[in-house]
Amino acid sequence: MDDSVIIKIDGLTKRFPVGSGVFTALHNINLTFRRGEFTGLVGPSGSGKTTLLNIIGTLDCPSEGDVEVIGSSVKGLTHKQAAHLRNYNIGFIFQTYNLLQVYTVYENIEFALLLQNHTSAGRKKAVMEALEWVGLSDKFNSKPSQLSGGECQRVAIARAMVKRPLLVLADEPSANLDAKNSHNIVQMMKKLNKELNTTFIFATHDEKVMHYLDRIITLKDGVVDQDRLILMQENQLLC
Repeated sequence: MDDSVIIKIDGLTKRFPVGSGVFTALHNINLTFRRGEFTGLVGPSGSGKTTLLNIIGTLDCPSEGDVEVIGSSVKGLTHKQAAHLRNYNIGFIFQTYNLLQVYTVYENIEFALLLQNHTSAGRKKAVMEALEWVGLSDKFNSKPSQLSGGECQRVAIARAMVKRPLLVLADEPSANLDAKNSHNIVQMMKKLNKELNTTFIFATHDEKVMHYLDRIITLKDGVVDQDRLILMQENQLLC
């Protein structure tokens, strides 16, 4: 596989049992993602975007076909190997932030590093750097309940980025934010994408997020309906 390719999807089909029948959430998906892409999976609810994101993130497995993520076949991974791949190479951002309410901002971000072999000093350096990236250095000792929704999502971004992953998967990251915060959050992720060459893949139907994407993959009823690269000039105008 080309060194710049970090995800290769071949003939991916995903089925779920529903009652006495079967529901096909994804059908014969073939896609490739390269290092440093800023891509969105778009489509209405039920189109398969979150299912595809979960399989890329090794949280689920194909029924047929294969997905290769950072050199590893998803269906060939043990639970331990999948967890190792996520811990070191994949960051997750969710629409509901998923912050631990009893911990401080610092502790929530540090949590992503605890399963890695870092010293306490190394973790502190990485966490404070991540807080600087998202402009929350002064909030390190705050609890999530003391933050706004936009600030909570910035903490979630810092938590995803603190380990400098090759890949970040963001599932409707702007769904609970107003327009101003949505733009700020996506601009922040775009900046990190450029500075760290991290691949971002979004599952979204938010037009505000789409304005910043370099590539839009439209899913419809579990199949790829369109795969479109956004011209740089068009992207800059929309931003």
